Amino acid sequence: MVSRLVLGCGSVGRRVVESLSTRGESPRAVVADESQAETLREAGVEATVGDPADPAAYPEMDVDVVLVFGDDAATNRRAAARARDRFPAAYLAAFVDRNADDADRRAIRDVADDVVDARSLLTDHVTGVATGHAATRIHHLLRVLRSIDGSLAVVMHDNPDPDAIASAIALVRIARTVGVDADPCYFGDISHQENRALVNLLDLNLRNVTSPDDLAEYGGIALVDHSRPGVNDGLDEDTDVDVVVDHHPPRAPIEARYVDLRSEAGATSTLLTEHLKRLAIEPDEQLATALLYGIRIDTRNFTREAGEADFEAAAFLVPYVDTEILEKVESPSTSAEVVETLARAIRNRRVRDDVLATGVGAIRNRDALAQAAEHLLNMEGIRITLVYGFMEGTVYASARARGADVDLGETLRDALGSIGNAGGHADMAGAQIPLGILSNVGDQADESLASVVDDVVAQRFFEALETAPRPPVSTEEIAFEFPFDERS
Repeated sequence: MVSRLVLGCGSVGRRVVESLSTRGESPRAVVADESQAETLREAGVEATVGDPADPAAYPEMDVDVVLVFGDDAATNRRAAARARDRFPAAYLAAFVDRNADDADRRAIRDVADDVVDARSLLTDHVTGVATGHAATRIHHLLRVLRSIDGSLAVVMHDNPDPDAIASAIALVRIARTVGVDADPCYFGDISHQENRALVNLLDLNLRNVTSPDDLAEYGGIALVDHSRPGVNDGLDEDTDVDVVVDHHPPRAPIEARYVDLRSEAGATSTLLTEHLKRLAIEPDEQLATALLYGIRIDTRNFTREAGEADFEAAAFLVPYVDTEILEKVESPSTSAEVVETLARAIRNRRVRDDVLATGVGAIRNRDALAQAAEHLLNMEGIRITLVYGFMEGTVYASARARGADVDLGETLRDALGSIGNAGGHADMAGAQIPLGILSNVGDQADESLASVVDDVVAQRFFEALETAPRPPVSTEEIAFEFPFDERS
């Protein structure tokens, strides 16, 4: 049960407290006079008379949420400052009357997590500040962030895509607003040309790490766009995690001090945008452009698994976006390596009905597989593609579907999950398979190894398609593990 303390209780505050009471919640209140206290007691609230700005009047209790809702701005200013000192980990919302001067407004905003300003907000929004799942999520997140002793490493999945990149820099922004230094970190490479364009054009400062030891200096760990340490990142699997924000529902339980897993969202960037909006953090062009691009990529321009939250997040971001940079990110030049991979994919293709599977042998850029899989969908009569290749002892596979009545993520898991990691969405999936004993063939020509990989991967994929599951018909949570970059 969330414990709430109300300091001061003007007309707006009384409505909020009464709303909490009718919802079955029992906040404690400290108000300036007996008449206010009596009114609250009649509404079932435990109220005491005292100075809302005097910590000696506060009850001896752990407080999760502090609501400073008196009518006098100067008193609210003092009460907010004292409450922040007394309850440093609590979520603090404060009311600012329309007649408050600029000094009081600035002082309250400096210490409060959410400011209810009478100039612009209606009473129904005021009620929403203190109640509901969104407010609970926010105050819990801020409480965890404030408790971190040192800086925070916000870790993306390996070879991060735009959704992971944008989510990481958004969480870094939120952490810094509560005084916690943070860095966006990733293992692997950013090799997909669109992802490189995003980072370069927006001048994003991301930290590339190669070992878990590189993160030993941090006091906390957060995961974005994936949810389990050691699964599609370079962390040890027993790493203690403080924060997880992801839109992929996992198969195994998630262990972290704060977990925000919502599969109804089409992108993790949507969830972080909601947090920014809730905290009244105005994104700059760099952050807004990255977040909007992350949402558009993961929802395939709002045509795949996009819900109301994704459209609302996009509408919030659009006024802040640098459209010129966004256009450049979406139209990068195609590298020679991608063209070469596509040529090999076409040359080596195997086609059964409307399904194409092809191996491209040794690769240097795993993102080229995803781009080839997308290009091959344009071939006449093809609705499902699988492109695979190998590098550094691992086979990487990328699959795409368009208009096919199968769940591609589940199909790929059925085909390859027993020999590696596989999964994804209904129309976009991938896999990673350790070569294992097959890597001993490496002394032979690449063609020999490619032939062995072809026999294993293509055969398993075609067989799995014969009994392939249908895609889900709703955005309800689906219990599957998403252990790798969906663009892989």
